Amino acid sequence: MKKILSLIFVVLISILIGIYIGSSFAKSLPTNKNETEVSKSSFPSSSQNSNRDESNDDEIGKGRRNAITNAIEKISKSVVGINVVEVREYVDPFSQFFGDDPFFRQFFGNRNFKQEVKGLGSGFLISADGYILTNDHVVGNASKIEVVLTNGKKYNAKLIGTDLVSDVALLKVEDESLPFVKLGNSDDVIIGEWVIALGNPFGLFEISDNPTVTVGVVSAINMNLREQQGRYYRGMIQTDASINSGNSGGPLTNSLGEVIGINSVIYTPNQGSVGLGFAIPINRVKSIVNELKKKGKIEREFWTGLDVQSNDSRIAHYFGLDKTDGVIVTDVKQNSPASRSGFEVGDLILEVEGDEIKNEEDLQSVFIDAKIDQTFEIKIYRNKKTLTLSLKIEKRT
Repeated sequence: MKKILSLIFVVLISILIGIYIGSSFAKSLPTNKNETEVSKSSFPSSSQNSNRDESNDDEIGKGRRNAITNAIEKISKSVVGINVVEVREYVDPFSQFFGDDPFFRQFFGNRNFKQEVKGLGSGFLISADGYILTNDHVVGNASKIEVVLTNGKKYNAKLIGTDLVSDVALLKVEDESLPFVKLGNSDDVIIGEWVIALGNPFGLFEISDNPTVTVGVVSAINMNLREQQGRYYRGMIQTDASINSGNSGGPLTNSLGEVIGINSVIYTPNQGSVGLGFAIPINRVKSIVNELKKKGKIEREFWTGLDVQSNDSRIAHYFGLDKTDGVIVTDVKQNSPASRSGFEVGDLILEVEGDEIKNEEDLQSVFIDAKIDQTFEIKIYRNKKTLTLSLKIEKRT
């Protein structure tokens, strides 16, 4: 009997405990719709996650922008691709065996022939009314010039003027509302600062209508290169920003988006780029542009009245010098700019405008790029003293 009563007691206790637990759980459940919505709101939905990702993307996107990307955005629409057609004359090698002999000419005729050759390059707009800067070696001999903008629009361009010596050319297209660059100050260039080269390498404008961008630093300044087919490159800006065939005439800009040079020469010891490119300083170009607008060419019919020869060990010993740099004045023409400047036979020219003169080629490259009425400060060595003379370039009469 006692066992039965004990079993009944245990069952009753179990039932009471179950009822208590059930009622406690019921109280924890939401009692209306509002409570259900509040409960759900405590967990982020998939749409909320999506909004949060977009916000993060915006922040990351802002972080990816820097001075370089801003400069590219500022200037890229002003860069143009240039397609040219040249007419070149060729001589049949077979006819060279007979020269200009009239006997053989009656049988073979004139073996010279002309052929159209296509070329390409780059340039950049410098004014809203369509003036474009590029290289002489891109357009100087062109019979037809076509300019392509980044929006795909094409223009037939007119050659306003060109200068072989400085390798600068000025084009014009007919429009009045074109984007254009800001010209910087190439005298303010810092070695090691970021620079951007833009252009049309390998004719890639045909694919994307956008300039190709390469980035590097200023590797050196005031670099004087050897004369190349009548072109003299002095005071050049050297950069390791990749410059390739077709980039010629495009802008080299600083990180502010200001043009500091015209991409013109690449160093190609093995017929390929090795990471050394050179740009014509824009300050040198500014004065050339103004004269090209007025005259279509740079007036270089001038003279100095100086005859010189390179220094050597014998002459250096005579002057008591430790090295053979400089050139010796061997003649001063009467009534010439040199005679009016006070030059004498036997003067040793050491520097022109602060640039060291090591040989005749150095002096020639300085004067060949001169303009009429330009004045040069020239350091000479005379009678064991260093003097400075001012030489004004005059038009040859």
